[in-house]
Amino acid sequence: MTDLTEDSPLPNGRLTLRLIPTHADTNASGDISGGWVLSKMDMAAEDTARMIAQGRVTMVGSESTAFLSPVKTGKAICCYTKVKNIGRSSVQVQVEVWSQNSYYDEITKVCESTFTYVAIDENGRIRPVPTA
Repeated sequence: MTDLTEDSPLPNGRLTLRLIPTHADTNASGDISGGWVLSKMDMAAEDTARMIAQGRVTMVGSESTAFLSPVKTGKAICCYTKVKNIGRSSVQVQVEVWSQNSYYDEITKVCESTFTYVAIDENGRIRPVPTA
């Protein structure tokens, strides 16, 4: 667990998504399912990529994700996003997931990964990411 003190690491990026998982989102052990967390990471990263690409995007890959700590029901998950790279037609977005207690005074890093999206047009064809 991480207390919010001067020596504690803090989330890196923009708070893009904050949700409180329910019992319906748990696995057989009573923890929040890793698949559920990954789907929320994708949602947050896609939102950021869509803003940068100024339109439709599709995910083409993600780095491996190692889970550092379980998430219990009742704790919020917070997805922080940061753009790592913008290519001609692609956007790479780093996502960090942190769990947070209901008093907002304790945060714990859950996992992180980098997602890559490609900008596509209305016909599903790759298009350039706008510059400036």
